[in-house]
Amino acid sequence: MASYLSWLDHDSIARERTLRILSLFQEKESRDELGLGSVRDSFADQLFPGTSTIQTRLRYMLFVPWIYHSLEENRLLAESFAIQADKLERDLVQPLLDSDDQAGVFGKTAGKKLKRLPSSVYWAGLGVWGIRLTTFSQDEYHRRIDETYRRRNALKALEKDAKARGDDIDVEQRRASLSWHPRLPAPPQNFPAMVNFALSREEAEFIRDRVQVACGGSLLSFLALHCEPADSQAPWEHPDYGRFSEEHKELLANARLFSEVMHGAALSYNVQLARLRNHEDLVAEHQASFDEWTANLPLEEIRTWSVSRLWELTMDHGHTITPQTRSFVQQWIDHTRTSPSGLLSDTEALTLIKRREMKLKGERSRFRNHRALEQWGGYSGVGRLVYRWPNVKVLLNDLYQGMNREEKC
Repeated sequence: MASYLSWLDHDSIARERTLRILSLFQEKESRDELGLGSVRDSFADQLFPGTSTIQTRLRYMLFVPWIYHSLEENRLLAESFAIQADKLERDLVQPLLDSDDQAGVFGKTAGKKLKRLPSSVYWAGLGVWGIRLTTFSQDEYHRRIDETYRRRNALKALEKDAKARGDDIDVEQRRASLSWHPRLPAPPQNFPAMVNFALSREEAEFIRDRVQVACGGSLLSFLALHCEPADSQAPWEHPDYGRFSEEHKELLANARLFSEVMHGAALSYNVQLARLRNHEDLVAEHQASFDEWTANLPLEEIRTWSVSRLWELTMDHGHTITPQTRSFVQQWIDHTRTSPSGLLSDTEALTLIKRREMKLKGERSRFRNHRALEQWGGYSGVGRLVYRWPNVKVLLNDLYQGMNREEKC
């Protein structure tokens, strides 16, 4: 049977709406009140390496290296390197706001006074995708740029001598002196004075190739190479799921069940806080969400789910999942398997959530700190875990549009 594919062909208004929804969803999902972030991020990094919940648009993966590469080309010294890079990043804001696609602009509200620059958000991903070759942290890269210039000068002298002797050039040594991938596409004319989020086909092909080479076994790579973007709510709902590898299906199946089960723990936490605040409307709202959760819970799957396999799939993938976290998850799963509808009246299950939050937050626990409880906004971690999928959808759509863009002659 042929698989059904749907894809996003956003205009600027639709993209803006998507980013607003993404921002709201990100806020609800990313709050890690019960210490599940290590498991969540292990799944997300395996499925979608190099991404994060604060990345907005794909072309920032080129904006950042273009800025730094231009400073290196001009041999800007360390004393002013970071300052000028900061200025050039802030100079991106207005041209992007002047374009016909403003969704996901860093500094859309604050303008040039934005506090978090794109480079800090994309630095890790640039390394994972093999676009950034320097292994230095961003700050170290700034501080040691003079050393980089000296190393390149020394390498040029060695290559000149080698050429005179008729010896081969050491390609690996030359590559080790580079900060950025040698096939990085050239920036558009007048960058960054005139710029938008539309990838050229050359740029899209470069990014796709980097993802394929650096992250070839990931679901991200498969989607970038073989699928049109899909407007599904979670990656396991992708219309082309049938074509995914068995490894990806298993990873997604465990990610889905973990999301399903632990969503109930987050809802229990919110119900308990609402009760402590004596906020009847919030109690009713979170209770209704909890009832909906129990009504739709795939209980038979959860009862036959191998939790030991969950840990095999998520441990030792760059994230520390502590014994305390594993114990908490196992106990909540056990309670859920027994009687999900009774969890809000089960003293032992309620205490499990309470003690977990108190252990993580200490004196800042909302269960023991009245001021922290009063400052609670009413919703903490109530979004379902979908492992950066809203952000990934936007990035994949940007890539797809670039790959299908007609180049100007």
